[in-house]
Amino acid sequence: MGLIYAEVTLSNPRHRDDPLAPMAVRALVDTGAVNLCIPAHIALQLELEELERREVTTADGKVTLVPYVGPVQVRFENRSCFVGAFVLGDSVLLGSIPLEDMDLVLNPRLEQVTVNPQSPNIPSAVVMGTGACRRRSRAPRG
Repeated sequence: MGLIYAEVTLSNPRHRDDPLAPMAVRALVDTGAVNLCIPAHIALQLELEELERREVTTADGKVTLVPYVGPVQVRFENRSCFVGAFVLGDSVLLGSIPLEDMDLVLNPRLEQVTVNPQSPNIPSAVVMGTGACRRRSRAPRG
């Protein structure tokens, strides 16, 4: 299997009324990564606020303290999500959180990302219902 890339649009939702243009980028899709990672020049162009610094471990085992910025709106076809992003590297990396949040699926044979064909019009998600939470939190009767 080769590398899978997706064309996504990144924007700063805090600038909806400003003329700050969204950025169309080519993102490497990595299901082994969790978060969105963006290079510093994209964080600067989108005027993303640094929320804090976080420690990350890269694939080579190196531990680094990097800026965590956000929020970032990520758009792919008819889907979008809001996430924070680590600022590191030279290119955009799309991890499992934005993939799951937008209900996207990977087709390794075709080396492409698509919306979930079982839910083509809106993203779907699997969650625990509130009834299940209440049942589990009750003390046993006795």
